[in-house]
Formats: sequence, structure tokens, C-alpha cells
Amino acid sequence: MSLTAQFSPLPDRAALASRWQALEARSHASSFFLGWTWTGSWLDSYGVRPDLLTVTDDQGRDVALALVGHALRPRLTGRVATLHLNQSGDPTADRPYVEYNGLLSAQGQEADATVAAIAALDRRRDWRALTLAGIAPDSPLLALPARRRTRVDHAPVYQVDLTAVRRAGGDYLSLLSSNTRSQIRRAIKDHGGTLPEVEVAGLNDIAPWLDEMATLNRGRHADNAWDDEGFRRFVATIAARGLTDGSVEVMRFTDAGGLVGLLVNFVHRGQALNYQSAFADPRTAKDKPGLLCHTAAVDHYAARSLSLYSLLAGKDRYKQSLSTCEESLEWWRLERFSPRLEAEAVLRRLLKRPASA
Repeated sequence: MSLTAQFSPLPDRAALASRWQALEARSHASSFFLGWTWTGSWLDSYGVRPDLLTVTDDQGRDVALALVGHALRPRLTGRVATLHLNQSGDPTADRPYVEYNGLLSAQGQEADATVAAIAALDRRRDWRALTLAGIAPDSPLLALPARRRTRVDHAPVYQVDLTAVRRAGGDYLSLLSSNTRSQIRRAIKDHGGTLPEVEVAGLNDIAPWLDEMATLNRGRHADNAWDDEGFRRFVATIAARGLTDGSVEVMRFTDAGGLVGLLVNFVHRGQALNYQSAFADPRTAKDKPGLLCHTAAVDHYAARSLSLYSLLAGKDRYKQSLSTCEESLEWWRLERFSPRLEAEAVLRRLLKRPASA
């Protein structure tokens, strides 16, 4: 069966949603970040207009879909025409940070669809750099012909094997290091001897709970996504849309002393993915509200027979301390030949500037 790949402007939202959801139903273990709940929420929250990359079979049926943004991105030697897979190229609109990136592909046709998509990208003459954010280390998209391939960043994805938790009789702490066990048990003692209670938001809870998250996160980070109105709109949109099918959960953790924290999690094909968090101030010098909330979330999802609780990409020490397994994601930049980029490569060598700078 021959496949055809091409770029086109986005169709109207209803038509795009219908096509995307139909293909998503035919995909196998696709990433939540490639599904319509994420994609539609992002498009509607930021008003971006990336191109639509379609791979179709000889009957005109969609075999793969992706969004491709085009932007002039600042570099050491000036602006460079850059494509961005499932991103816009606008740093503000890309604040949601796509992970497990790639093509949404029909089951059994992933390899052929990737070959066709790579050929279509290679045929485009309006770019000199391509950004692949949050892809698997062995992504076949890295086979795209390029003058230079640079891994800009990589990050571990720390996870909790919920099957192992159930095998341990629900004793999650027994799977952790003695130091982490001690910290969590000490914090539990400070909170009355039990983990905080878990409540999952209904539709009317989403707005006030997300307001709480924004308030708790205010001033705690140098580059705080919650300070951005577009990001808050995106989280509210995806939470409301994911509520209907259970693919997004906003969780609130409380005990007798009041609020402990909140989490926004995705639930996708037997896995829970922690996307956002906010925690109350510690009540004592050794209190760990974040560890308590994640431990309670592990218990919550293990009891629902999910297979994995993922803390998503990040090098934070607390994620590592809570994990029982891990994998990784990578951020790449592929470049074509251009005098400007060749001059930049020389400058980076002379100045010893890393690719991420």
C-alpha cells in the first residue's frame, strides 16, 4: 500500500477533531500528548496555527497526523527558519511542554508512516532547523537527513511500577530507599499518622482548585508557568475536557490540618502521569507535603489496578527518590546546511558554548 504525506493549513476545528479522534482510536499505545484531549486543548488555548502533516493511504484514509509549527528562531548568528514537531515555535505557546512526542499513527503502520513523513519534511525547502522535543531516545524521526544532529537536552522520566506495589501487598514504602522511607514516615507522623485523603475534582471544583494551585506556586519558581494566563487557561481547558472520560484528574489532598497539596494527572491506557503539582507550606522542619501527596497518589492508582505512575520528565531529586523504575526522553535539533549555521558551529567551538545555550 502506497502512502502519501503532505502539509496543509489546519481545517476547521470540528473536522480536525473528527479526523484526529478517528485515528487515535486506531493507534496502538500512543502517547497522551499525541491525543486529541491534549492537542485540541492546546490549539484552543493559544490560538496557534501550525501546519497539519498528514500521511494517507491510497484510499485517502489517515495513517498518521502531526502538527508542525514554523518560526524564525533567534540563534547566535541571527534568526533561523525552524520547524517544530507538535509545537508552534512560540516559547509562550509551547509552555505546556509536549513529551513522548512523535506522529499519531495507525497501529501496524508506524514505520511506513514515519518514512513517508520524513520524506515530506525533507522535501520542504522553507526551513534550516527542525526541533524534536521530548522524543524517545530511539525515535525513528532522527533518521531525517541532516547536516548536523544535536541532542540539546535529555531528562530521566522517573516512574513507580504499580504492579510491584501490589505485589508488595500495597506497601509502596518498602520499595523505596531507607532514607526516603524515613522522610515519608516522619511526615506522616506530623500529619496525624495517616496519609492525606484524596478527592478528585468534579466540574465545579476545577476552577477553584486550579486557582489554589496558582496561588501555592506563586513566587516559588524563577520561571513560573502558572504566572502565565495562557498556561492557566490551557490547564483549565484540558482538565475540563479530560474530566468527561477520566483522562485528566485534578486531585486535592487534605487531612485534619487542612490542605496538603494538589496534583493534575493524566490517566492514559493504564498509566497515570503527573503533569502539574502544588503543595502547601511544610508544617514542621521535616514535613514533606510533596512526598505525602505523591505517596497518596500511588496508593490511589495502585488500588485502581493501573500499571504505572509516572512523574514525567525532570531531573528533580524528589522524583528520583519516589521512583522504582525509569526511562528517558530527549530534545534534538536537526540542521540543514546553511552558511549562517556553519558560522554558528564554528563560533560555538571557539566560545565553547553548549548546544543548549
